[in-house]
Amino acid sequence: MKVLGGASSYAYRSCILVGFLSVSLFWLCPSTYRPQHQNLNPQNVTDSESETATKTNYIIRFKQYKPAKDHRIYLESKVRSSGWGWIERINPAAKYPTDFGVLWIEESEKDAVVGEIERLEMVKDVNVEFKYQRVLLGGSFLDGKKRPGKIFTSMSFEEGTDSSPMTDTSNTTLNWSRHLLAQKTQVTSMFGADHLWKKGYTGAKVKMAIFDTGIRADHPHFRRIKERTNWTNEDTLNDNLGHGTFVAGVIAGQNSECLGFASDTEIYAFRVFTDAQVSYTSWFLDAFNYAIATDMDVLNLSIGGPDYLDLPFVEKVWEITASNIIMVSAIGNDGPLYGTLNNPADQSDVIGVGGIDYDDHIASFSSRGMSTWELPHGYGRVKPDVVAYGRDIMGSKISTGCKSLSGTSVASPVVAGIVCLLVSVIPEARRKDLLNPASMKQALVEGAAKLSGPNMYEQGAGRVDLLESYEILKSYHPRASIFPSILDYSDCPYSWPFCRQPLYAGAMPVIFNTTILNGMGVIGYIESPPTWHPANEEGNLLSIHFKYTDVIWPWTGYLALHMQIKEEGAQFTGEIEGNVTVKVYSPSAPGESGLRRSTCSLQLKLKVIPTPPRAKRILWDQFHSIKYPPGYIPRDSLDVRNDILDWHGDHLHTNFHIMYNMLRDAGYYIETLGSPLTCFDAQQYGTLLMVDLEDDYFPEEIEKLRDDVINTGLGLVVFAEWYNVDTMVKMRFFDDNTRSWWTPVTGGANIPALNNLLASFGIAFGDKILNGDFSIDGEQSRYASGTNIVRFPAGGFLHTFPLLDSSESGATQNLLLTGSSKEDPAVLGLLEIGEGRVGVYGDSNCLDSSHMVTNCYWLLKKMLDFSSSKIKDPVLFSKFAKRYSPVIIDEKQLPSRRTDVNFSTYSSVIGKELICESDSRFEVWGTKGYNLHVRGRNRRLPGYHGIDLGRGLNFTLEKTRPTRWRSGELSSSRSKYLGGFFSKDEIDMPFLVATRWIVLAGVVASGVLVLLSIWRIRQKRRRRRRSSGSNRLA
Repeated sequence: MKVLGGASSYAYRSCILVGFLSVSLFWLCPSTYRPQHQNLNPQNVTDSESETATKTNYIIRFKQYKPAKDHRIYLESKVRSSGWGWIERINPAAKYPTDFGVLWIEESEKDAVVGEIERLEMVKDVNVEFKYQRVLLGGSFLDGKKRPGKIFTSMSFEEGTDSSPMTDTSNTTLNWSRHLLAQKTQVTSMFGADHLWKKGYTGAKVKMAIFDTGIRADHPHFRRIKERTNWTNEDTLNDNLGHGTFVAGVIAGQNSECLGFASDTEIYAFRVFTDAQVSYTSWFLDAFNYAIATDMDVLNLSIGGPDYLDLPFVEKVWEITASNIIMVSAIGNDGPLYGTLNNPADQSDVIGVGGIDYDDHIASFSSRGMSTWELPHGYGRVKPDVVAYGRDIMGSKISTGCKSLSGTSVASPVVAGIVCLLVSVIPEARRKDLLNPASMKQALVEGAAKLSGPNMYEQGAGRVDLLESYEILKSYHPRASIFPSILDYSDCPYSWPFCRQPLYAGAMPVIFNTTILNGMGVIGYIESPPTWHPANEEGNLLSIHFKYTDVIWPWTGYLALHMQIKEEGAQFTGEIEGNVTVKVYSPSAPGESGLRRSTCSLQLKLKVIPTPPRAKRILWDQFHSIKYPPGYIPRDSLDVRNDILDWHGDHLHTNFHIMYNMLRDAGYYIETLGSPLTCFDAQQYGTLLMVDLEDDYFPEEIEKLRDDVINTGLGLVVFAEWYNVDTMVKMRFFDDNTRSWWTPVTGGANIPALNNLLASFGIAFGDKILNGDFSIDGEQSRYASGTNIVRFPAGGFLHTFPLLDSSESGATQNLLLTGSSKEDPAVLGLLEIGEGRVGVYGDSNCLDSSHMVTNCYWLLKKMLDFSSSKIKDPVLFSKFAKRYSPVIIDEKQLPSRRTDVNFSTYSSVIGKELICESDSRFEVWGTKGYNLHVRGRNRRLPGYHGIDLGRGLNFTLEKTRPTRWRSGELSSSRSKYLGGFFSKDEIDMPFLVATRWIVLAGVVASGVLVLLSIWRIRQKRRRRRRSSGSNRLA
C-alpha cells in the first residue's frame, strides 16, 4: 500500500507540474497580438507658447439641413458647458437651410464642450475650422515653417510681359518657347470650338460657378456675369489678383485676342479667396451650399491640396456632385513627381485635369498619379481623368486686355469651358435627365485622344477631344461603364507599369483599380458579381479576385482586380485575353416603369511568362510605410525647405518609379507586399527590399524574418533614413487651426523599429544626420540627411566615409573633433549570416525621385547581386572593408522611441491585429501568414502540381475587406474564409495554427505520455505484488 500510495502521490504531483508548465508556456509563447503602450508626456512649451490664442473656431456638422437659427437654438438648449459661442455667418447662403454651424470654443473648455456636442443625437461630427492658404509656386513651407491649414495647389504663373504676383516667386523655369504667343494662338481653335459655334452652341443657359478670387462687374470681356458673391471677410467683390478673371476668360471670354469656349455661359463668380489668398473651411462650405441651392450646372475649382482626409471638405464635394453639379478641378502643379495628385481632383466623382503643352507633351508642372488613398493594402486609381493645354494659355486681365498663364489651374478652365459648351448641346429640357458628373466624364474620357508618349498615370484617358465628345453626347443613353476600359500589356508605355512586368505563377496579386462611372443615376448597385470571361483555354490559368463597392455613390464606385496566375501555369508563356463584365442597376427615372440596367465591360490582354528564378525576384515592403495624411511625416532630405511633408506614397510606382524601371531593365522582377512580413513565402524570393520605412514591426515579423534569412537563405537589403529626436523637436510648429503643436511622428525612417528588426543580425543604426559627397569605384554619390551604422558584427564588410553630421549634437562635435581624432561614420554594411545575406545603407534619397541629387541605382544593383545571387563586387568586398572585430555600442546609446507622440494613431502595427490582407497570396488571406514552424510544407512552390484556385470561371469576389478569423477557427470556417476557392480534392496543405497553440498541444501531449508511463509502472508493480502474494500462499 505504501508503494501504491507513493505512486499515486507521484502521479498527482506530476499532473500539477504538467498543468503548471502548460499554462506557463502558453503565456510565455509569443502572442499574435501584444499591445504596446505609449507613454504620452505633455509637450514642453514656453509661457509665450502657452499664451498663443485662447479661442478656436470649430465646425459643427449636423445630420439635417435646417435654418442656422434652429441649429443655434438646438445647441444652446442641449450644451450645458460654458466657454463657447455661436458665430453668425452673414453671406448669401444665410437665407437657405444649412447643415453646419461655426462655434468659438475656449481652450480651457475645449474637451468638455466638444465631448458634449459630439454626444448629441443631431450632430454628425465636430471639426476644427481650417484656414486654407493657396500658396504661390515654391511650396507650402517658407523658412521651414508650415503655412497653416489646408495647402492648396500653386496658382498659375504669368508668361507675358506684364508682371503678376505669381511670377516673382515662381521657382519653375520660365524659358519656354514663345512663338505660339507671338502668333496669338487661340486655345479654342486647337479644340475646334468654332465648329460648334457655327452650329449655334455657345454655352447658352448654362450656369457656371467659378470658385476663385472674384471678377469685376463691368469687365468688357464678358456678356453674362449673372451674379458675384463674396464669401471672405473682405468688403469687396472685385478680383485684385487677376486669377479669377483669367479663369472666367478662358471659359467664357469674348475678346478676339483671348476667346473663351462658351461666351454665352452665365457666370456666377464665387469670391472664396482674399487678396492674400486665404480662405476658411466655413467659407467653402457656405459657398458650396449656395451653389447647390441655386442649381449650378458646372463648377470650376482651380485649386487643391494633398489632404484627402479633410472630411468636411471632401464630403461636401461629394454632396456637390450628388446634386448633379459637374465639378472640374486642377490635378495640381507638383509635377513631374509621381503620387502628387491634389484633392478634390483626385476624387472619382470629380473631373481631374492635367496639363500638356502644344506639342502634346505632359507639362513638367502637371501632377502625376496614381492616387494614394488606397495605400498600403490596395492600389491607386488612374488620375488625371484627362489632360488639356495648360501652357501659355491666353486669358483675360483684371480690367481689360489679355495675358498668358501656365499651370493646371489654367488647364482646368479649358476643360470647364469645353464642358459648358457640351452642356449647351443638349436641349435644356433634357439636360438634367442626360447630363451628370458621370455621363459628362464618360463623354470626355471615351472621346479623348490618347497621346503616344505618356502613361495612364500621366495623361489619364488622353487629351480632351471636344468634337469626339460632342458626337458621343448626341446619341448618349444613360449607362454605366468602367474607366479605364482596357488593360493591355502590349500597349507600352501607356499601360505602364503593368506592361513593364508580365504576370507569372507564384507572384503576389497584381492589382488593377478601375472606376465605375454610372450615368444612370446618382446611386447604383452591383446587380451580380463581376465575371471573368476568358477568350481562350489559356485564360483559365488566370484567377481573379474582385473587390468592389456594393453601393455606387455619388455617380461612381470602384472595381479592383486582384490577378494571379495559377500554379499549373508556372511554365506557361503567352498571352491571356478576355473581358470582365459587371452588371449595374439604378432606380428608375421619373416616368420610367423599371430599373435602369447596364453591363460594364473591361477588356484584358495580359502577358504571362514562366515563373522567374528565385534570385531574380524581389519583394518590396509597402506595408511599413506611413505617409501624410494623416500624420506629420517629415521629408527625407532636410535640405529641402519647400516640401516638408512625405506625401508621395513611397510606392514603387510613385516616387520610386525610376528605380522600378531600373530594376526591370536589370532583369529583376519586383512584387509589392502590403501586408505584414508573415504574409510571404521566403522560399520564393531572392531579396526583401525595405526602403524608407516608418512603421513598427509585430514580434512575429521579427521572428519570421530572422528565420527567413538565417535558415531559408532570404536576402535582406535595407535603405534607412535620418532619425534624431532633437531635430524632430526642433521641426515642430504651432498650427493656428488646431491650436496645438505639430511634431514629427517619426524621423525620415523609424530607426528604433528598424534596430529591433535587425538586432538578430547584430546590426543597428544611430542618430546622426549625415551629409556629404563621396565616391566608390568612380561612382559619385550624395549622402543627403542619412544615418550612420553603430552596430555591426565581425566578419562583415563595413564602409566609412568623411561625412558631416548636421544633427543638433553633431554640429558641436564637428567643431571640437578635427583631424585624426574624428572618426569617419560607417554608412554601408554587407554581411553573410547563416544561409542568407544582409545589406544595409543609411540613406534612401538616392533612390527616391522626389528630391534626388544623385542616384545610387548602381549601389542598389550591386547589393541585390550580393543578397540574391551571392555575387561579391571586388570593391565593396575589399579586404580593407572587412571587420575582424564587431562594432559595438551600448544599448542606452541607441536611438530611442519618442514618448510624447501617440504613434498608434498612425501605425498599422501598434495596437492593431496582425492579418494578411487582400494584397497577399490568396491562400493566406484573412490569416496571420505562413507558419513559422512547418517550413516547406505549407505552401507549394511554382513548378509543382498546382492548386486550382478557380471556381468555374476562375474568379472570387469580395465587397468589403476580408473577414478576420482567429487561427483556431480556420479549419471549421475554411469554406467561408476561402469564399469557395477550393474543393476538398483540390486543397493539399495544412491550415495555419498559431505558434502558441502548437506549443501548448505539445506540452499537453508530453504530459499525457508522462501520466501513461506512470500508470504502466503502477500496473507492473501491482502484478508483481500479486504474484509474490500468491507464491507466499502456496
